[in-house]
Amino acid sequence: MSSPEVDAVVVGAGVAGLAAALELQSAGCDVLVVDPSDRPGGVLRTDHRKGYVVESGPNTTLVKAPMLEFLKRRGLEERLLPAAPESEKRFLFRDGRLVPLPSSLWSLARTPLLSGRGKLSALAEPFRRRGEPTRESVAEFVGRRLGAEVATALVGPFLTGVYAGDERELGAASVFPGLVDLEERYGSLLAGGALTLLRRRRSAGLRGTHSTEQGFGPFARRLAEGLTEPPALGSRVAWIARDGPRWHVDVTSPSGDLSLSAARVVVAAPAYAAADLLRGIDGELATALEGIAYAPIVVAPVGVEAGRARVPIEGFGFLVAREESLGLLGCLFMSRLFPGRAPPGHELLHCMLGGTRWPEAVHLPDAALHARLAEDLSRTLGLEDAPAPLAWVRWPRAVPQPARDHAARMAWVDSRLDDHRGLALAGAYVAGVSVSDSLASGLASASRVLAGIPFA
Repeated sequence: MSSPEVDAVVVGAGVAGLAAALELQSAGCDVLVVDPSDRPGGVLRTDHRKGYVVESGPNTTLVKAPMLEFLKRRGLEERLLPAAPESEKRFLFRDGRLVPLPSSLWSLARTPLLSGRGKLSALAEPFRRRGEPTRESVAEFVGRRLGAEVATALVGPFLTGVYAGDERELGAASVFPGLVDLEERYGSLLAGGALTLLRRRRSAGLRGTHSTEQGFGPFARRLAEGLTEPPALGSRVAWIARDGPRWHVDVTSPSGDLSLSAARVVVAAPAYAAADLLRGIDGELATALEGIAYAPIVVAPVGVEAGRARVPIEGFGFLVAREESLGLLGCLFMSRLFPGRAPPGHELLHCMLGGTRWPEAVHLPDAALHARLAEDLSRTLGLEDAPAPLAWVRWPRAVPQPARDHAARMAWVDSRLDDHRGLALAGAYVAGVSVSDSLASGLASASRVLAGIPFA
């Protein structure tokens, strides 16, 4: 008996999978999205707890050109909500206090985070020779171009906030492809950046960071509502195999199992999950994907009365320098960024612990985590007797860690996919960990499978 046929199966209902499915649907494909979760969105999850609007995953995103164009085509641009102007204020906890992070060349020249020698080293960047950034870590690349102090004092904490990772291990070519490109094209980051700024501004998306009016969870649900066939939630793709010119896809669910025949398959799942699915198709491809490491994170949203902390709660939030040896990676002041995130007279702190600095955190009991968090909030904000978090959200494998070899690894993966017509990958490990980058990877995966097998 032949299996039911569909034009495309998308594995994963995160933002990458939803974007891929919507693009395929727009091209005329009938699409089935399969996801084991109880709601669409993947790590985009928003809950309401005691009057607070709590995100379990990403809180903000840049809106780059592909995401902006995607939303405009679907009339969803108005759903975006820019962060309040005070979000320009960002801090680093170092030497026992919150220090403003520089946001311009003028503030860079005045920041106490760099010594005079460190500032002069950064300004000398245009006079340095080209290197081999495709083989360098971020620390090596930034240290070579701008000086070791910039790498340690400024870039390292920034990457803690984005990747929960270590600038000494993350690869420059994957984390900062734009900067690497500037060096290759112009021989200088500062000179190349000045030359290209105006040229790129028109197509660079929106300025600043954004969320949506009700958070990213409702945003994901709105994307899912645009599908003709709702995502098959609580279901799992158990097996994918080549079946002549098409793909055989086995789906398991509480209501029963289903075998499908699909012309196209987009695997929009984490690298380790994609590896498990593709092992029977291509063992070398699976091995390449399972070699991508992930950093663990514990998310702890904390609601406090306004004015309770000795240090003013203002701006975007703060990150923690590695040398402070805190369990806390950083804290976003969500009630200062977007309206309605906390009850009147209260503040919402989005705290993050663990990462590659403290991977054991994700396995600790709530009481131990609370004790550590309370101590760290006392040190950083002067918040005594911090209340228990509104939730503990543990992500054992939260953020992919693109290492030195990641760009080369993904180039190999991309070429290897040419051997598997109608198959594509999408997700945070493909081309960037932000919501915007993940969405763009979904769009690219849809284009790939449509180009491989044009829709008749």
